[in-house]
Amino acid sequence: QVQLVESGGGLVQAGGSLRLSCAASGRTFNTYAMGWFRQAAGKEREFVAASTRSGGRTYYADSVKGRFTISRVDAKNTVYLQMNSLKPEDTAVYYCAAGPSVAVVSTTPASWGQGTQVTVSS
Repeated sequence: QVQLVESGGGLVQAGGSLRLSCAASGRTFNTYAMGWFRQAAGKEREFVAASTRSGGRTYYADSVKGRFTISRVDAKNTVYLQMNSLKPEDTAVYYCAAGPSVAVVSTTPASWGQGTQVTVSS
């Protein structure tokens, strides 16, 4: 399995931006579809965004569509989540995920990162 390490979380005011990064180990990064999930305190983990293995297609939860962008740089074994126009309800621990396809990574990922906290103040 691929090992995933997130970074880039922090505290930001509402309306601000953050970019999360997820670095993957190994030399098979381009064989994985990648995704992001989040879990707010007291709530279940939810899907945020996913990218196909090629990066040619991306998918988003309705709650973040138009504000968040997932992208990947295979040469760096890294997937990003650019988050703009942040809202207090975006506050959560954000997790990177990997799987063999978008269908898998968006529902039951094979690998998870440890998570990074994002806090949006009003």
